[in-house]
Amino acid sequence: MARIITVAQQKGGTGKTTLVAHLAAALAAAAAGGRRVAVLDTDPQHSLARWHALRAARGAGPPALIFADPAGWRLGPAIDKLRREADVVLIDSPPQIDTDARLAVRVADLVLIPVQPSPPDLWAAEGTLALAAAERRPARLVLNRAPAAGRLRDWVEAEIATRAWPRLAAALGNRIGFASAFADGLGITEAAPRSTAAAELRALLTEIEELIA
Repeated sequence: MARIITVAQQKGGTGKTTLVAHLAAALAAAAAGGRRVAVLDTDPQHSLARWHALRAARGAGPPALIFADPAGWRLGPAIDKLRREADVVLIDSPPQIDTDARLAVRVADLVLIPVQPSPPDLWAAEGTLALAAAERRPARLVLNRAPAAGRLRDWVEAEIATRAWPRLAAALGNRIGFASAFADGLGITEAAPRSTAAAELRALLTEIEELIA
């Protein structure tokens, strides 16, 4: 039975879709020995579907991913199908708390909530954490697009600590490499494997794999 990771955040623009893509690509590369990785796009913008189309067009290049983009009544059956076909499923959920988002959280073995160092992102994360708690699903905040240092990063880290919200220790920096790789249908660990961005992604993935083991 597949392990399911749902990336959820009720606010748009937090880097939810790109996080799914980079994690999926890194997992697929690590899965060369036989682990099957699937991605499921339930975001109405379907940016992940476009990324996957670019990836598929590369032919024999990057490791292949199982892909689905259902919505509404088709979402539940699609998740059940991917549970049987894959070893790890990553779900990109809608940027609001609706029926699809609730289902994506309900089936998750781990919910990841990307948060940029800004007050609106932190405020929106509260609702997503509440949804995960209501569904009794483990959740972790992921600090995303973060500067190496600065007042806002210090503020958001202090706020998370004060509220005792669970977060991953690893963070992703505000690096152009993440967006550039995404635009080519790749993950950062494929496009620039020796970069600082790739090292950050691998550190994040190490923590995630420990949580879903």
